[in-house]
Amino acid sequence: MDSRAFAVLLGRMTDAVCRGDGVAAAACFTPEGAYHDGFYGEFAGREAIARMVSEHFHGNARDFVWTIDDACADGGLGYAHYRFSYTASLAGAEGRRVFFEGIARCRLRDGLIARYDEAFDRGVALAQLGFAPERIARSLTKAAGAQRRRAGSEHRLDR
Repeated sequence: MDSRAFAVLLGRMTDAVCRGDGVAAAACFTPEGAYHDGFYGEFAGREAIARMVSEHFHGNARDFVWTIDDACADGGLGYAHYRFSYTASLAGAEGRRVFFEGIARCRLRDGLIARYDEAFDRGVALAQLGFAPERIARSLTKAAGAQRRRAGSEHRLDR
């Protein structure tokens, strides 16, 4: 897949997420594709991805805006910079507008996303939600633990 086709695919996926169409978002993935969200974790398969959009994203927020910049792809791998904002409906953070930016990395196959991963500063988003410092620290500690357990991390930890 080239950069132009990748940008179009990401645009379809992000537009579907923003309007709450989990089925259309999931259709941008291979049948066994996986979406690893920086807040909610990993969802594998189209049905799970569709539920993630409706239950998690639109269950906890509204008024999504998601823009993609600088999408580039070369065959089976694509990267893009994104900006993401929403209005929280999460208990205790209702009505707060949240904005963050990050990088998406996609494994691509047969014109679809086989795996979506993202990197962003979750602390920035959590602070905008007005969470107590202790709650933010718990979330960041949990994320750090998950990162340390990821395959490929072990050789970096034994120094």
